[in-house]
Amino acid sequence: MRDLFNGFKEFITRGNVLDLAVAVVIGAAFSGVISGLVDGVIMPFIGWLVGAPNFSEIAFYVPNWQGDETKFQIGLFIQGLIMFLLIAAAIYFFVILPIRKLSELRKKSAEEEAVEEALDEQVVLLTEIRDLLRVQAGTPSDARSN
Repeated sequence: MRDLFNGFKEFITRGNVLDLAVAVVIGAAFSGVISGLVDGVIMPFIGWLVGAPNFSEIAFYVPNWQGDETKFQIGLFIQGLIMFLLIAAAIYFFVILPIRKLSELRKKSAEEEAVEEALDEQVVLLTEIRDLLRVQAGTPSDARSN
């Protein structure tokens, strides 16, 4: 029985399980932010541009074999497709692009620091080489300072 609980404890505390749990919670919270952006900003803007952003009322009727009409609500699909595209666009333009720009700026600054460090190391090395060459030539290193 103890092995059963230890195995369960090991499974739960494994890094990838905890990471997945955190990702689900963060994703659910982030979903509210994106839905608020789409419902509160983007859809009213589209409504302002085209008039009515609700496509769910679009439907067509087809007679069936019993003589009745069957209602195909194609508007629900169109509405879902538009919402998907808007949410994807909101995530891309308001989350992915800014994060990508920030990471590029960080990468550039890290690369610049690495270049400066490499140059500093090269300057120190070249200075040491210069001083050794002066000593070998019999010229004191303080006689000419550059």
